[in-house]
Amino acid sequence: MKNTSITEIPGYDRVADIKRLDFIKAKLSESIPTNGTVLDVGCGNGIISLQLGAVGYRVHGIDMSDKSIENARRANPFGNVTFSVVDAETLKASGQKYNAIICSEVLEHLHQPGALVAQLHDILDDNGIMIVTVPNGTGPRESLVTKPFLRLRAKNNWAWRSVVGLKKKLGYSGTTIQSDNDNLDHIQFFTRKQLRALSQQNGFTIKTIQSSNFIDDIFPISLITKRSQLLQKMDSKVADLLPTSFTGGYLMVWVKR
Repeated sequence: MKNTSITEIPGYDRVADIKRLDFIKAKLSESIPTNGTVLDVGCGNGIISLQLGAVGYRVHGIDMSDKSIENARRANPFGNVTFSVVDAETLKASGQKYNAIICSEVLEHLHQPGALVAQLHDILDDNGIMIVTVPNGTGPRESLVTKPFLRLRAKNNWAWRSVVGLKKKLGYSGTTIQSDNDNLDHIQFFTRKQLRALSQQNGFTIKTIQSSNFIDDIFPISLITKRSQLLQKMDSKVADLLPTSFTGGYLMVWVKR
C-alpha cells in the first residue's frame, strides 16, 4: 500500500455524510480485524471504499456504472482496495466470502431489493456484519422533497421546467459526490417495518438502527445549512434526540440469523 494520507483521498464535507462514514468505521472496528475483508456494494465513486482502505481494510468496491468505477480507480492509491464493474450474483457464484459488507444508499434505487439482499447473505461470512444505510421513506426529505419532485417530474409541465431551471441556477447538478450514476431515482421508500421484513425474509436480523440527520437537506433550508457545518451538526444532534421515525435516514447493522 502506498504511503498516502487519508486527507489526500476523496472525502465528504457534509456532516450527514461524515456521520454515515463514521458509523460505518465504528461498527467495522467493533466487529472485524483492521485487515478484514470488506465488500462495498454500489460503491459509486469509491469514497467509502477508499476511506476504509486508508485505515487498513481490504476492500472490494463494486458498481454497475462504468463511469463511477473509472472515477474510483483514478482516485485509488491503495494496493488493498480494488474496484470492479460486477454484480453481486457474479460474486456469489465465485464463492468469495467477506467479513463485512457495506450497502450504503443502494437499496432505495432497486426494483427488487430483496434479490440483492439474498445474494449478499450468501456472500457474507456467517459471523460477519452487513452495514445498511437507506433514506427513511416517510422521513422529512423523502416526504417533502423526493416524492413531490418525482410526481412533478412525471407531469413534465411548466412547473417542472421551472424547478429544473431554478435548480441549475442554484448549482444543483442532479449527481452526488458519492456517485456519478446516470439514474439516482429513489424507487423504494422504506419504513422501519418494511426494513425489518426485508431483513428477516432474507436471513438477517437488524442488530442496530440509528438516525442520520433531520431537516438540513430539505430545500430551501438546505440553501442555508449547506454553508454551515455548525447548523448541520446541530441538525444531526436533533436527529439523535428524536424518535428514529423522524430521521432523514437510517444507519443500520444487519447480522445473519
